[in-house]
Amino acid sequence: MKIAILTDSNCGINKEEANKLGIYVLPMPFYIGDEVYYEDIDLTQEEFYIKLDTEDKITTSMPVVGDVIDKWDELLEDYDEVVYIPMSSSLSGSCQTAQMLAQDDEYEDKVFVVDNQRISVTMKESVMDALYLANKGYSGSEIRNILEDHKRDSSIYISIPTLEYLSKGGRLTKAVAALGNILKIKPVLQIQGGKLDTFARARTIEQCKQTMITAIKDDIKNRFDDDPSIVEIAIAHTNNEEAALKFKEEVLEIWPDREIVVDPLSLSVACHIGPGSLAITVGRRIGSFKQYK
Repeated sequence: MKIAILTDSNCGINKEEANKLGIYVLPMPFYIGDEVYYEDIDLTQEEFYIKLDTEDKITTSMPVVGDVIDKWDELLEDYDEVVYIPMSSSLSGSCQTAQMLAQDDEYEDKVFVVDNQRISVTMKESVMDALYLANKGYSGSEIRNILEDHKRDSSIYISIPTLEYLSKGGRLTKAVAALGNILKIKPVLQIQGGKLDTFARARTIEQCKQTMITAIKDDIKNRFDDDPSIVEIAIAHTNNEEAALKFKEEVLEIWPDREIVVDPLSLSVACHIGPGSLAITVGRRIGSFKQYK
C-alpha cells in the first residue's frame, strides 16, 4: 500500500526538505495589510521578519478548502491513502474542517486527518514519525491512531525577549506589556496539547535558558520514564540562529552524544512572539516503543 504523508507549513518543513523526505506540504496563507502571502512560496523567513517590523498587523489564516481538496485528489492519483497532519485543532479550525471533508464518500477510508495537537518543531516530529510508520508498513488509519494516542508526548518551551508582539496580537494589553518591559520580565511559554500558556517568568535570557533546561529534565524524569534515550530534543528560534547554536552547545554539555537539530519556529508561532526567541522541545520517539520497531 502506498501512503502519502501530507502536512502544512506550520510544521516548519520547507519545500527542499519535503522533496528530500518524499512528503508534501501545503503552504499557509498570511495576510499582511490587504495582501495575501504563502509561506515558503512568496514569503520567506527573512521577508516575514522585515514585514513584522514594518507592518501594523500580520494575521494567519487556514489553507483554502479548495487547495486542500485539490491536493488530496492529486495525491490519490498516485497513492492508495493520504495521512494529513495539519496544525493543532486547539490553534486553528483547519483540522476540524479537514476532518469534516474527509468524511465525504470520496475520501472515506482514503484520507486520514491527524489531530495530535502539535505545531512547529513537534509537528515536524509527528511528520517524521508518520513517515517512519508508513515505511514500516502501517496503514493510514493505524498511523493516525498511533499519532493521536501519543499527542501529549511532547512539549515546547519558548523564551521571548519582549512582550511587544504578544501585545500586538491581543494576548496582552499595551499597558501590561509596557510595564513588563520596564520590569524586564521575560516570560517562558509552553506549548503542550496545542495550547500556548505562560510557564514561568525570568529577568534575563540566561535565567530563561536554565528554566527551560530544568523543565526538560523534569519532563524526562516524570513523563518519559527517566530515560533520555527514548526522547528527541531539539532547539528552535525566531530569527535568532546564532544564539540558538550557542544554546545547543550548552544543552549538549548536559546530554552529550545526541543529535540535536536547530530549526526556526514556524511563522505562525513567530507572528505572535516576534524575533529573538529561543526554544527547546522534548518528545518521545515513536521508534522507542517495541510494538513500533
